[in-house]
Amino acid sequence: MGKSTVAHIVSEMAAVIWKVLKDEHMKTPTADDFKHISSDFEKLWNFPHCIGALDGKHIRINAPEHSGSQFFNYKHFFSIVLQALVDANYRFISIDVGGYGKQSDGGTFKASLLHKKMCNHTLNLPNDEPFPGKRYCMPYVMIADEAYPLMRNLLIPYLTVDKI
Repeated sequence: MGKSTVAHIVSEMAAVIWKVLKDEHMKTPTADDFKHISSDFEKLWNFPHCIGALDGKHIRINAPEHSGSQFFNYKHFFSIVLQALVDANYRFISIDVGGYGKQSDGGTFKASLLHKKMCNHTLNLPNDEPFPGKRYCMPYVMIADEAYPLMRNLLIPYLTVDKI
């Protein structure tokens, strides 16, 4: 078989696998699912109210024809970006695949459905609750590195002035 035929078959098969299995293996978490994830983060990592860890990974590709520098990343190779939110056991909760290699993690995040759902409050996040033994309500949060924007439900590392 020719390359284009195989590429078409693989692409078509991947689409069918996604359509059939996504609701079973990548279902949208409910508030109770997020609370369970949070409980795992607290037990395993001593981090209360954490509902996921977010990061991006550049996946090396051959340069697409006529793409210019869209897929050329700061690491000096062509890539697409896989952005993933994982639970305390490193299982995928949410993924976004296909961001241009030239995009930063923050740019990929801002273009993602996850960001959109966070901004329009449709992500099924649990209501704010106090930490165990405390009385002030705190939000449930995701954690990410400094490439991401600080948001109500997205924490990034604290940087001192001398690190900026």
